[in-house]
Amino acid sequence: MNKITACPLDCFDACEVEYKDGKLKGKSSGHTQGFLCPHMNHFNKYERITTPRYKGEEISMDDALSKLRDILDANYKSETLYYRGSGNFGLMQEVNDHFFASVGATLTSGTLCDGAGEAGIIEGRGSNKNMPISEIAKSEVVVFWGRNPHTTSSHLLPLIKDKTIIVIDPVKTKIAQIADIHLQIKPHTDMYLAMMLTRFLHINNSCDYEYLEEKASEAEEFYELTQTVRIKSMLENMGITLGQVGDVLARIEDKRVAFVCGVGIQKYRDGSDVLRAIDAIAVTLGLFGKEGCGVAYLGNSKEGIESPFMTKAKRVSKVNTKFDEFKTVFIQGANPLEQMPNSQRVQNAMQYTENVIYFGLYENATSKRADLVIPAKTFLEKNDIRTSYSHNAMMEMPKVQESEIGISEYDLAHFLCEKYEIEIKTEEEYIEHFKSFAKRDEDGSLVVTAREDVPYSDGFDTDDNEFVFLEEIEIDRSANKIVLTKNRHKKREKSNDFYLLTPKSATSLNSQFKREESVYMHSESAYSEGENVIVASSVGSVTLAVKHNDALRMDTVLIYSGTKGVNNLTSSEVSWEGNSAAYQEEKVTIQLEKEIETKEENL
Repeated sequence: MNKITACPLDCFDACEVEYKDGKLKGKSSGHTQGFLCPHMNHFNKYERITTPRYKGEEISMDDALSKLRDILDANYKSETLYYRGSGNFGLMQEVNDHFFASVGATLTSGTLCDGAGEAGIIEGRGSNKNMPISEIAKSEVVVFWGRNPHTTSSHLLPLIKDKTIIVIDPVKTKIAQIADIHLQIKPHTDMYLAMMLTRFLHINNSCDYEYLEEKASEAEEFYELTQTVRIKSMLENMGITLGQVGDVLARIEDKRVAFVCGVGIQKYRDGSDVLRAIDAIAVTLGLFGKEGCGVAYLGNSKEGIESPFMTKAKRVSKVNTKFDEFKTVFIQGANPLEQMPNSQRVQNAMQYTENVIYFGLYENATSKRADLVIPAKTFLEKNDIRTSYSHNAMMEMPKVQESEIGISEYDLAHFLCEKYEIEIKTEEEYIEHFKSFAKRDEDGSLVVTAREDVPYSDGFDTDDNEFVFLEEIEIDRSANKIVLTKNRHKKREKSNDFYLLTPKSATSLNSQFKREESVYMHSESAYSEGENVIVASSVGSVTLAVKHNDALRMDTVLIYSGTKGVNNLTSSEVSWEGNSAAYQEEKVTIQLEKEIETKEENL
């Protein structure tokens, strides 16, 4: 008999999984529709850490836990940092937050993923409610704005057949190749386009004026703000034509439209304002609160759920964490040495940490640096429960196989809490607590109770239930860009050559699984396929082999987010809103490796 569990990975799909005799397949009913996403499809193919070790020597789990206790005894309070990633998205993964906060350790806040965009959504709507994929299925037009569903949300694909597809993306992705319209805009110009679309909706009298009067009464002020940007220079900067903009408008007016946004469009310091500007288009069309309409980003996966693990704690930024200020760093489900921006800074700082403890599944740069390595159990070997930011289901994750390898997050927390006399409930009690925020559907599945099938049906969650538009921008005409002014410094202009794109790969999820090893460039660039080049930013450099991809613009290079060394190039600057990493803030230069070697020989 097949056992039902759920994928633990932090991605849009959140597959429900049928398990039988060690094999995984997609649950035939529900949002998973009988197939697994590319990442979950290969989950069992990757070698995991099987044995604890200390200072490079393999030890038993009992010895590892004893060593952990010794380390924490020495400096577990202000001298210890607990750094948890989202390598596993189960709700029980947070149980160690409770332990470390209770003993006075420092935790992190912020995000390496989506925080800037979420901050912009909350500023405008008052909350970040999820637009479930069941609502996208009801739309007539789907606008994929910086989202590549074939890689990151494959369970959307069966739902968009026979719909009008519009793609806005600097890359001609697979979905762009079959779309009705593709606007291949320059990176970091999404806000230009969003403001222009809103402006022309007003010019064409295509606004939902009744909706605006009730839910967004400051729409006229925002329209006036859009008029401060010159259309001709804006179009030239984006690299599109007025006719293309008109084509998009003709397809979205008087239609049920879903704007489906990816995280790449907000990987900048002003990323919050990009999502807020896209929201403004949907507001102007009166899309929120209507079936098959709205803006889908990453909804708050914990919406309507109270976590029992939110113990008050001192926190530092997850983006530019100063590891050298702590004697002990406990890292769970994360690989900060490679996935945090400005990798060289992170490596230098962690050299001064006396005790690095890694708790996870796979070998990576962080596990290799760690003094103490504690293997975790896979999602198949422990009990958990999860929610999603793309649908409203709560998915149970019961243990479906036995294993002597590793220890679960709950069992580790239970061990530590007992040793330090901290109250901790049973695993079953915590899971039942989470389930209390859901109800059983007719088919037996759990659905989070407090969520709306059609978000914002009763207005926005702001003080007056109205949408809050962007209020102010400043045009930096010398740089031909929009700079938002909310007590911020202007973004400094750099004189580098290429925009850097860092999207997800179909074969890896950040630094998990099969990682890429190349830099992708247009074939008409000055670099041949297979040549080793040095990609450099103001932060650092990485040497990679060139692969050609004519789906790219000539002014961009693409390095997938899991590629080794890519975060040598990214700045640890934090977004203006949302305490989020700004991975695409840096532009890069390219030089042939052999040219650099020749210059060094001639010196």
